[in-house]
Amino acid sequence: MKKILFLGAGAHQLPPIYYAREQHHHVITCDMHMDKPGHGLAHEAYQVSTTDKEGVLALARRLGIDGVVAYAADSAAPTAAYVAERLGLPGNPYDAVLTLAHKDRFRAFLAANGFNAPRSRAFHRLEEARIWLEGLRLPVFVKPIDASGNRGISLVEAPERLDAAFAYALSCSRGKKVVVEERIDKVGYQIDSDVFMVKGTLRFWLWADAHFDPAWSPPAPAANSYPTLLDPGIGTKAAHELERLLSLLGCHTGPFNVEYLVDARGEIWFLEAGPRNGGDGIPDVIKHATGVDLCKYTVDAALGLACGPLQQAVPSGCWSNYIIRSRESGRLVDIEMSERLEAKIVSRRMWVQPGEPVGDPLGILILHFSSSDEMHTMLSQMPEHMRIVTAPEQDAAPSRSGAAGAAPA
Repeated sequence: MKKILFLGAGAHQLPPIYYAREQHHHVITCDMHMDKPGHGLAHEAYQVSTTDKEGVLALARRLGIDGVVAYAADSAAPTAAYVAERLGLPGNPYDAVLTLAHKDRFRAFLAANGFNAPRSRAFHRLEEARIWLEGLRLPVFVKPIDASGNRGISLVEAPERLDAAFAYALSCSRGKKVVVEERIDKVGYQIDSDVFMVKGTLRFWLWADAHFDPAWSPPAPAANSYPTLLDPGIGTKAAHELERLLSLLGCHTGPFNVEYLVDARGEIWFLEAGPRNGGDGIPDVIKHATGVDLCKYTVDAALGLACGPLQQAVPSGCWSNYIIRSRESGRLVDIEMSERLEAKIVSRRMWVQPGEPVGDPLGILILHFSSSDEMHTMLSQMPEHMRIVTAPEQDAAPSRSGAAGAAPA
């Protein structure tokens, strides 16, 4: 029986824990919050912050673990790499993972190695960012260097909005550092999906179109649809460029969550290459679409087990995830869905139940469509198919709001 340590025990981190239990591994979880559901599946659970690399290292050393996983968590990925490197366990180089997890380091790496990169610089102080902004073409993005998803990000379209955006990004940054960078002009959808590297080769890659909810500022991630509408030749080019990128960093085995844009010239602009699986059900929808279980290979790779069976695959049919969000706070009363939407659902994972306080997200759907046209149309019209009913904490009168819509990025 092999001992595997999972950094994080949240609801979105359950799939690899379930797989590890099915394989009869000894499951250990650590998280600062002991009410997380993953702890209930573990043989041992510990209250240790996943960003405390020395604390996690001490725990891992004492328990004699055989592998460590940071699933769908950018903040924990450097810790996992640090522990693996110090204990001689499978994993990618700590310095490489730091580069991939920190936007300032990643942008500098891209520029230094011949990849496309926006004009970008990171700052601790607002005054320096103001000076930098004077030489940039608006609009610009203001982001924490070390936060994932949409946390702390603002699109600044006028200089007077920099101060508030900088303060917001700084509040979301563990390293208290903020990136200010020019926006890239893209064509088509942003691409966002997971890939898997084995022994220095990109063994599996599958691109998805990223859909966003324009009701949020900036637009929030809402869905990832497979197969992509991206030209196949550009998709292959992106895979080759990504393999070169990861190889230059010394990465060799494991999952990566990748986001990129394509400009009018067909050039690839990598935004992220997160050293972990994607969140929001991306590995789940990939498994439904292709039969490839990236959770399995993530656990197996962390334990040094063979990943030989992993091969490239294409989607069978049209699939997407959908992130259920509420624009209203309070407590959840109900989620109303159209019959047409209900007919597309093959899996639903709800993290907030009726009567509980509204969180973000409320849950994830996996959807199966009859055609690409139907998929893209429905994802762009989700407020017509879903209503989130909420009520104030001390008020029984419910309110209804449209779900997070999925407009093309």
